[in-house]
Amino acid sequence: MSASTPVTHLWLREETKPMEHRAALSPDVCKKLLEHGGFEITVEESKARIFADSEYEAAGCRLVPGDSWRTAPQDAIITGLKELPENDTSALPHTHIMFAHCYKQQGGWKDVLSRFVEGEGLLYDLEFLQDDNGRRVAAFGFYAGFTGSAVGIDAWCHQQLNSGEKYPVIKPYPNEDVLIAETKEKLARIGKMPRIMVMGALGRCGSGAVSYARKAGIPEENIVQWDMAETAKGGPFKEIMEADIFVNCIYLSSKIPPFVTQEQIDNERQLSVIVDVSCDTTNPFNPIPIYN
Repeated sequence: MSASTPVTHLWLREETKPMEHRAALSPDVCKKLLEHGGFEITVEESKARIFADSEYEAAGCRLVPGDSWRTAPQDAIITGLKELPENDTSALPHTHIMFAHCYKQQGGWKDVLSRFVEGEGLLYDLEFLQDDNGRRVAAFGFYAGFTGSAVGIDAWCHQQLNSGEKYPVIKPYPNEDVLIAETKEKLARIGKMPRIMVMGALGRCGSGAVSYARKAGIPEENIVQWDMAETAKGGPFKEIMEADIFVNCIYLSSKIPPFVTQEQIDNERQLSVIVDVSCDTTNPFNPIPIYN
């Protein structure tokens, strides 16, 4: 690489949402980019991130204090996963990469975009980065569904083993093998398997949800997989009420009839756990309108 070759400066910011341990860039990816050449990578220190600061430093990244991206050089691309810190309406002059959650009329979307307009910044929303064929190039859906399914099954197990007790705070696991082993142990103690329904089963997110159910040992006949063909008739669907666990993994792009209603929830049902991985709670088209 010649001295005149432009350098792309990535600035990995500290995530501030509670319980967010993921990172948009892993130390291994940072190392590959730096070895490839043409990149400078700055990483904000973080005690919550799953990767230690020392791993990034060993990869060749420069460490800076957390939440210092506001004063980053103008050419730095501020890189993160989830939304920016709350209670901040300042203008955004940088280029940002993140899930902004503002292009489907989610709550506060105008406030988010107005900050970019005011600061003349640029937003690359991870949800809408696509290749020439319209396929997303940055997708985390598989493990969102995988994790959602794990939490749903664990919540169901808690109901069976600790009836009447509040579900405890979720803590991260060191790896999926430990998580799967714990789920299998709980299911063995219960002595029966739940019926789990995955909506959007053919997509990345839904396939992740199905994958976890299978790895946990839930038999195939207990995993109900629905996608667009099954929902074409329009909801609400009584079949959801017949499952023990409902995992919503659809990608919502337009208004559709609700999958479930509060009236269904208030009446007799088998369903005891809803995992809303899609989580379009503030979207006016939300197909699970049971939130207050």
